[in-house]
Amino acid sequence: MAKPKHKIAKKSRPIKRIFQVILALFTIGILGGVSLFAFYAATSPNISKTALSSDNSTKFYDSKGKLISRLGAQNRDYVSNKDIPQSLKSAIVSIEDRRFYKHHGVDPVRILGAAFANVKNSSGMQGGSTLTQQLVKLSVFSTDAKDRTLKRKAQEAWLSVQVDKKYSKDQILEFYINKVYMGNGIYGMQTAAEYYYNKPLSELNLSQTALLAGMPQSPTSYDPYTYPQYATNRRNEVLNAMVDNKVITSEQANEAKKVNVTTDLATKHSSTQTSQATDKYVDAYLKESIAELNKRGYKTNSGLKVYTNLDLSAQKKLYNVANNDPSILYPSNEFQLGATLVDVNTGKVVAMQGNRLNKVSFGLNRAVQTDRSSGSSIKPLMDYAPAIEYLKYPTYQAMQDTPFTYPGSDKQLMDFDNQYEGTITMRKALVESRNIPAIRTLQNVGMDRATSFLKKLGMSFDKPLELQNGIGAYISTEQEAAAYAAFANGGTYYKPYLINKIESTDGQTKEFSSKGHKVMSSATAFMITNMLKGVITDSNGSGTAAKITGLYQAGKTGSTQYPSDYLDKVPSEAAMDSWFTGYTQNYSLSVWTGYDQQYKTGHYITQEQTKIAQEIYKSVMTDVSTNVPNTDWSQPNDVVATRVNGKTEYYVSGYPGSGGDVTNNQTSNQVTNNQATTNNTNQANNSVTNEAKKEEDNQTQTTTSDSNKSSEGGTSSNTEQTPDDNTTSNGDNTSEDNTNNDSKNNDTNTNNSDNTEDTNSSNENSNTTNSNSSNSNSSNSNSSNSSSNKSSTNTTNNSNKSNNNSTNKTTE
Repeated sequence: MAKPKHKIAKKSRPIKRIFQVILALFTIGILGGVSLFAFYAATSPNISKTALSSDNSTKFYDSKGKLISRLGAQNRDYVSNKDIPQSLKSAIVSIEDRRFYKHHGVDPVRILGAAFANVKNSSGMQGGSTLTQQLVKLSVFSTDAKDRTLKRKAQEAWLSVQVDKKYSKDQILEFYINKVYMGNGIYGMQTAAEYYYNKPLSELNLSQTALLAGMPQSPTSYDPYTYPQYATNRRNEVLNAMVDNKVITSEQANEAKKVNVTTDLATKHSSTQTSQATDKYVDAYLKESIAELNKRGYKTNSGLKVYTNLDLSAQKKLYNVANNDPSILYPSNEFQLGATLVDVNTGKVVAMQGNRLNKVSFGLNRAVQTDRSSGSSIKPLMDYAPAIEYLKYPTYQAMQDTPFTYPGSDKQLMDFDNQYEGTITMRKALVESRNIPAIRTLQNVGMDRATSFLKKLGMSFDKPLELQNGIGAYISTEQEAAAYAAFANGGTYYKPYLINKIESTDGQTKEFSSKGHKVMSSATAFMITNMLKGVITDSNGSGTAAKITGLYQAGKTGSTQYPSDYLDKVPSEAAMDSWFTGYTQNYSLSVWTGYDQQYKTGHYITQEQTKIAQEIYKSVMTDVSTNVPNTDWSQPNDVVATRVNGKTEYYVSGYPGSGGDVTNNQTSNQVTNNQATTNNTNQANNSVTNEAKKEEDNQTQTTTSDSNKSSEGGTSSNTEQTPDDNTTSNGDNTSEDNTNNDSKNNDTNTNNSDNTEDTNSSNENSNTTNSNSSNSNSSNSNSSNSSSNKSSTNTTNNSNKSNNNSTNKTTE
């Protein structure tokens, strides 16, 4: 009998040893974990009653470190425990931490339950934080998702236990109720009750109480003003939790669920105004900074120090020009604007104005809205810059300003003066903002390349762009200022940004910058800039009201017209929007002006009022350019200067083009290829001399397709004429038949090999243009029309207005 026992004992030894090893490893792991936790706990930041009870506001500073706003500092009415209704406490505990009165700051049961739920439920992670832990996180730690490390969770747990030991449950609830962010720039549930219902907490009904209790989880998403459906769902979730926690009955919950969350919402919010002197100046900038802060994973209720790129001096100037400048004759108090000022060499947004005469904090920021067409200010970005970049157009490229019908429709495109100028240079077409050459140029470039070019400049669209977008696209002033900045700095795009640095309460600091990307050649940037100078300085330029004597600058106007079915309700020259975007080697400023309700009676822009955008630009750019270098742009090594028609023009080295027979109605100046290539060295630094006179912009009206039927990239109703919605857009190598009286102008595709000179012909009934966009090194084949393209005398706007829908007229 002893022998079998001996064998069993022998077999049990390996199992025992394995068990001992596992136990030892487990013990070591426990000891290691305890030691690591002890180390983290020992290095925890201090937490005081001041930190727990403070408003924990986020402070915003300008570029010089000056405090510009303390978000939430004055937007909180502290409520003591005795004034907090029990129903609110019950609602908060039920939805956030049902075992609040049983645990000691950290709830092992909740943690294990959350861990099990996360393993079982793949739809989303469940949180294990108690109310005390949430309070500690709001009081001490960064709320950035990237900072949720093991170290921070250990410190958070340790501090929560300490807080639970030192303070009663009612005190902890008091701290929490007064600290949480409740949306719309306010903190604490007492302030939220006043903001949303104009009542103290003690007077709220069960439905209102449940909504406030559930809002801290996502105050923006549960805002009853903006997202009533989400707010309703969250309120009902809280009511159900209260039933489960046996603090209300099912009948009470059902009765509260019948109440519409929008019932009794306040229409005025007198308690939300802060006392910061700078708030009125920085409202739009601050709103956009908060949005950027949230995108970076931070929350405004975590005691952050946010250092922005704001130039307070420039911001005040922009604000005052928008609101208090008597030299700018705003037509009414309802006339609005949006403007963005960007540092061209960094992408820093240094000033932003989203409105004028605004009385609501964090109201509509028109500087970043993308629901209004840019008009002709898109032409350098979508049409002409890609033509230089991909097709190597010279600034004197011959272009046809001749009758044009949008492909697939019977809609004719017209210029602002309802005339045709025949064959003109690209410079003249851009300076005078003529539409037909712009659209023909876009055809040659091709929609794919044009869209790709815009994307590199930070402009993406929900819908595919169409041909008519070459004279108007739905973009914001922030986008356009940043895109034009690439012209200013030689071809590098910097994504615009407002926040430079963030410091959290736990001492962590993060700095931000925009990494530049080369999006076009320096040759393209220089040649566009050189032409855009003429928009301001040339006697026929569309932006002469923006001229600042002695300042090296360039820019472009833009305006949009009413749709065809509304033209009989407004004056013949009325516009819906007016833009001006200009730049120096330091700053790029884009300005939009117009009315929010452009179809309301009297809410149109007259021809004279379209200059207001230019006047705003001129006033602000004059001020910000005072103490910075004023230097002209240098001609790149791969750009060659030449004389064409008595003017200094430029081409990309190796691509002089043919020059063409460039006519301007009665005058035709023959330019040969030899002229384009001679004296390049001696004439490289010559500049075009221009006279500054009153602009010729916005002289007649445009009949366009229905307005506001398209979002970004859709059909734009603008003064740069667009066809109706059924118009289709063609891409590369598109040809169209255009009829004007008895003359027929045929656009014919001509394939040219690399560096092949164009042939130029003069024909009384035919104009031949090159719409080949597949070969980036080819030049256009252009001809001048000696009969059908001669402009008639000035036609009055009133007579033009009577034309049928087959002819579209533009303002600019």
